[in-house]
Amino acid sequence: MSDLEQEYRLDYFAEEGFERKSCSECGANFWTLDASRVTCGEPPCEEYDFIGDPGFDESYSLEEMRETFCDFFAERGHGRIDPYPVAASRWRDDVLLTQASIYDFQPHVTSGASPPPANPLVVSQPCIRMQDIDNVGKTGRHTMAFEMGGHHAFNADEGTDYAYEGEVYWKEECVEYCVELLREVGADVDEVTFIEDPWVGGGNAGPAFEVIYQGLELATLVFMQFERDPDGDVEMKDGHTYSEMDRRIIDTGYGIERWAWMSQGTPTVYEAVYPDMIDFLRDNAGLSYSEEEAELVRRAATMAGDMDIDEVEDVEAARDNIAAKLDVSTSELTDLLEPLEDVYAIADHCRTLAYMLGDEIVPSNVGAGYLARMVLRRTKRLVDSVGVDAPLDELVDMQAERLGYDNRDTIRAMVRSEVEKYQETLERGTRKVRQLAREYAEQGEAIPASEVVELYDSHGVHEDIIAEVAAEFGADVDIPDNLASLVAERHGSGEALEAPAAARPYADRLGELPDTDRLYYEDQQRIEFEAVVLEVFERDDEGYDVVLDQTMFYPEGGGQPPDHGTLSTDDVTAEVSDVQIVDGVVLHTTDADPGKGEFVRGQIDATRRRRLMRHHTATHIVVHSARQVLGEHIRQAGAQKGTESARIDVQHFESVSREQVREIEHRANDLVRENVSVSQEWPDRHEAEAEHGFDLYQGGIPAGRNIRLIHVADDVQACGGTHVARTGDIGLIKVLGTERIQDGVVRIEFAAGDAAVQATQDTEDVLTGAAETLDVSPEEVPDTAARFFREWKERGKTIEDLKEQLAEVRAAGGASDGEEVQVGDETAVIQRLDGDMDELRATANALVNEGKVAVLGSGLDGATFVVAAPEGSAVNAGEVVSRLAAKVGGGGGGPPDFAQGGGPDASALDGALADAPDVLKQVVGA
Repeated sequence: MSDLEQEYRLDYFAEEGFERKSCSECGANFWTLDASRVTCGEPPCEEYDFIGDPGFDESYSLEEMRETFCDFFAERGHGRIDPYPVAASRWRDDVLLTQASIYDFQPHVTSGASPPPANPLVVSQPCIRMQDIDNVGKTGRHTMAFEMGGHHAFNADEGTDYAYEGEVYWKEECVEYCVELLREVGADVDEVTFIEDPWVGGGNAGPAFEVIYQGLELATLVFMQFERDPDGDVEMKDGHTYSEMDRRIIDTGYGIERWAWMSQGTPTVYEAVYPDMIDFLRDNAGLSYSEEEAELVRRAATMAGDMDIDEVEDVEAARDNIAAKLDVSTSELTDLLEPLEDVYAIADHCRTLAYMLGDEIVPSNVGAGYLARMVLRRTKRLVDSVGVDAPLDELVDMQAERLGYDNRDTIRAMVRSEVEKYQETLERGTRKVRQLAREYAEQGEAIPASEVVELYDSHGVHEDIIAEVAAEFGADVDIPDNLASLVAERHGSGEALEAPAAARPYADRLGELPDTDRLYYEDQQRIEFEAVVLEVFERDDEGYDVVLDQTMFYPEGGGQPPDHGTLSTDDVTAEVSDVQIVDGVVLHTTDADPGKGEFVRGQIDATRRRRLMRHHTATHIVVHSARQVLGEHIRQAGAQKGTESARIDVQHFESVSREQVREIEHRANDLVRENVSVSQEWPDRHEAEAEHGFDLYQGGIPAGRNIRLIHVADDVQACGGTHVARTGDIGLIKVLGTERIQDGVVRIEFAAGDAAVQATQDTEDVLTGAAETLDVSPEEVPDTAARFFREWKERGKTIEDLKEQLAEVRAAGGASDGEEVQVGDETAVIQRLDGDMDELRATANALVNEGKVAVLGSGLDGATFVVAAPEGSAVNAGEVVSRLAAKVGGGGGGPPDFAQGGGPDASALDGALADAPDVLKQVVGA
């Protein structure tokens, strides 16, 4: 008997007459009421058996199925919980996207650090699983966005220190609930199988059942009861050993879409979930089928489970196998199904985007924003390839409306902005594909999968384009079946793992100390205190880390630098230069040892503390004002408070205009002048989340059962920093500027209080200096600068015109200014011209206009080459530049008609130009 076999032998199974069997096809162990059953029931061991013949008594829409599921468990004592956002990073820092209902309760509830909002509970949680992206549309059952119905129970041994204790219910009741629900909707339980499939994840594990009915997995029942332990006596499929926890958690996942699909018996889950959109897309793309074709599509749908990329080694072979069973050619089946599969994927991806953008994930090049961008670009490509004639923002809006989002205008604006960026990126990416295709074709090698993933990831180039361009150059290409999944894995597929913190040499001793009593939460205006030195650690570099029983010193955190000051005894005054907190213990870095057990007087640097307090409270106000001006999607992506200024990075999909900056500044100072109270409270985290949502966690996710909230007028944030008592204490907020630091992130820099006054004076000094230089009044500086700039541009244009005229004269001089050589039927001019790049370009263009190939070199700054060729020339300019640049220790390239490059060795320039005739002949001959 295996380690887990006994865990699956439930009294409920014995009482109800279930038998344990082994699948004749895949070997999996499963439980069934059907004594004659020989397979586990899951594809590819069996086909879908409900298409055209629904498996439930009644037909349910997605909404009706959700309510049926939640009502079933609510009637059985489960508290119903509102769903969380799909952006799991709002309440946890280890993942990006919500991939299961249990994510809502990790890590605080599952670890026992915080009580669950109800116990037991039920939730229908929207989820996104990027790893399923390549299966969407093909298997009929995979959706990247889906609702996971989860009923959860949190059990713990009596007398533990956890936030819950006692037995709520465990495996027997969980399986019984599942069977009861199936019977309630009219399923034939004799056809249901419970496949044994142990679960492992995040350092925990447990036995689990996959619930299969008529070929479709409807639910997974996980019994989280083990934790990783090198001395454990249970070995799991990941190769690690585990031991029993004193917590036992029911973690179930019911696919609400799949239950609705089972009730309707439509060809795929997509018609069951969003039939209106599927009809719209099919009509728009002109997809219509004869009765014979429609029947073929229906029959193929029953076998679509065999197309699971995660289960089959060769997707093309799987398609061949289905075609053989249907007695049609693979090409005929592919031509029939692929456009329809694309339509399914478009509908699913638009729903995914509606969830992401509706929950205010801003597309960018990092984190969840990158995943949103990747889905959007893939969807745009599918829309174009299948021939859907509708803007992508309208398609996403159809799903956003169905999901009930209020920020639909912002969603559409984000989609439009991203589509524009994608077109620009695609043009650059296609040039990169041509370059790679040429290189690998010359080497006689296929473009490897790693290059394909990079092209898709960094440039958004779809596999079809890669294949088309490669074919132009006669290059093969290795395109993985799961390309999109591989790209998503690069960015975590929803995971956001952090690097472990460096271990301190005295970590063991630190763990024995009690948490430091943090007095700054009791009175943030106080700057003096008394304390006892509990421990002094000598640092590896210089100085000491001092632990006190209590402190007024604020440790670095939430973007706020630490307090500075002194710790004094009768004999020693130690300067405090840094303050950090480690697992509740505050460490004061000092230049002297005050002595363990000594009584010390602490003195905070008051000026520094007040400036940091003003800037921290001002940060809350600026973000609040930015949300009012730019939109509710504005969310903090990073912050740093200083004594001279502060900055806040916010997620936003376009640049911020000067008018918007002024409006943000006006609103922020209106709130300062209102002189409202800045207050704090410590509510239960679940109550706070229920009342204020996950926008609470702008500056990070705090741990613990209770969290500290800072209220500034209507703005409420979870925050551990120090703040002024009233907004009027800030005095003034001055926005110093904004900068788009990366796609999807805008930095707002500002100053508060006396720092704002200083910043304003500094700006006035700069303006006055500019006025003196220009010999005008400060008010005349803008007009004068504009006039000077206009005159400078006009002068530059005149210089450019003169350069072009000079280039034409030089070109007319022909061989008198350079060497003319014959390359096949063409004339090439090879010339050293020690001018800047503009002169070289102009001369090259003039020569090309005369039908000549130009090979120009300059020694003005290192060695520089420009090569240009007329249209239809046999000379590849990019290849010529590449070879010449190599001779001067550099590189370069470009398209066949115009290229440039060079290197640092100017002394080798003449030799390279002397070799140019041979290089030209070699390139043409190749």
